[in-house]
Amino acid sequence: MAEEIRAEMVANVWKVVVAAGDTVADGDTLVILESMKMEIPVVAESDGVVQQLAVNEGDVIQEGDLIAVIG
Repeated sequence: MAEEIRAEMVANVWKVVVAAGDTVADGDTLVILESMKMEIPVVAESDGVVQQLAVNEGDVIQEGDLIAVIG
């Protein structure tokens, strides 16, 4: 079953760490967001393969926006 990773706040995508097709484990960092001069890692919540990466470095995302899908 695919798991959607969504933004929990408005932020800038500072760094994308993974790509579509990468295998990730629970706790692996997917992207790093920047908000109010703080770096916030977005981590995988389960093991799987990144099926979709919906953000690019420099994007501004809103709360609830899709970041990635892990299946």
